[in-house]
Amino acid sequence: MKKISLGADLEVSRLGLGCMGMSAYYTGGGTDEAGSIATIHRAIELGVTLFDTAEVYGPYTNEVLLAKALKGRRSQVSIATKFGTILHRGDGGRGLDGSPENVRISIEGSLKRLETDYIDLYYQHRMDPDVPVEDTVGALAELIAEGKIRGYGLSEAAPSTIRRAHAVHPVTALQTEYSLWTRDPEAEILPVVRELGIGFVAYSPLGRGFLTGTLRSVDQLDDDDFRRANPRFEDENLAANIRIVEAVDAVAEAAGATPAQVALAWLLAQGDDIVPIPGTRKVHRLEENVGADELVLSEDQLAALNAIEPPVGDRYADMTPLGR
Repeated sequence: MKKISLGADLEVSRLGLGCMGMSAYYTGGGTDEAGSIATIHRAIELGVTLFDTAEVYGPYTNEVLLAKALKGRRSQVSIATKFGTILHRGDGGRGLDGSPENVRISIEGSLKRLETDYIDLYYQHRMDPDVPVEDTVGALAELIAEGKIRGYGLSEAAPSTIRRAHAVHPVTALQTEYSLWTRDPEAEILPVVRELGIGFVAYSPLGRGFLTGTLRSVDQLDDDDFRRANPRFEDENLAANIRIVEAVDAVAEAAGATPAQVALAWLLAQGDDIVPIPGTRKVHRLEENVGADELVLSEDQLAALNAIEPPVGDRYADMTPLGR
């Protein structure tokens, strides 16, 4: 698989693996540890080197799962995990805390659960409006100097926040949602990270599974699946958004590929500084996704995909997500 650099010096595979759904939020999460570990092992065999998790996934269980899967393989991969949405200084519940003290508590927990002495990419999962980002990044810079993390990132940060953080210590990567389902970063985020030389990691590159063409009703989902409460999956909105899948399907048929591969290939075509991290628990889905690395869409096919109108509905119910 092709490799690219995030920031100045973190070389990773062009496609990573999002591990969240193996443990939380989506239908089937936490039900197939053996299958999830087999999927991680197969990903490494196929050249995937970036594995994305977070302390809040589970909480905690996803980091533990990843550690089990990476035993004896740590030197082959880069681990990305996240902090800032668990109140370690309080009751351990959900909430935003970007304080230097919470940074310190969080990294020690993640290092222990991941059974490693360093994290390759350590993200602030969500920005804390009550703590200046300069204070948070100051603590992260100390962790870099101590060798506990190789670099740090921001997730779902605004352009001004990215600039402020980068002025304290260079940001390695910015992670946010980006796909044919969510093209919001194109307006402001991508120009800023490219100006500053920051890598871009795209989560939910398959539109939370919608762009695979396999999801037609929330009745297919478990009762506690995050998507049941997502505005874009509400009955009328979901019906209106099927047109997006149909457009992707049409290109897939012409390209001799699957809709998932087309959606990922479109994202890869948006720039060599973008790393999608599709998630799956299943080996055959992983192999399908990795096939996008070799798929080159024609100019006409890219134009057809670019012409797709945005989906109906907000990305999140309250637009202030604390998790994924």
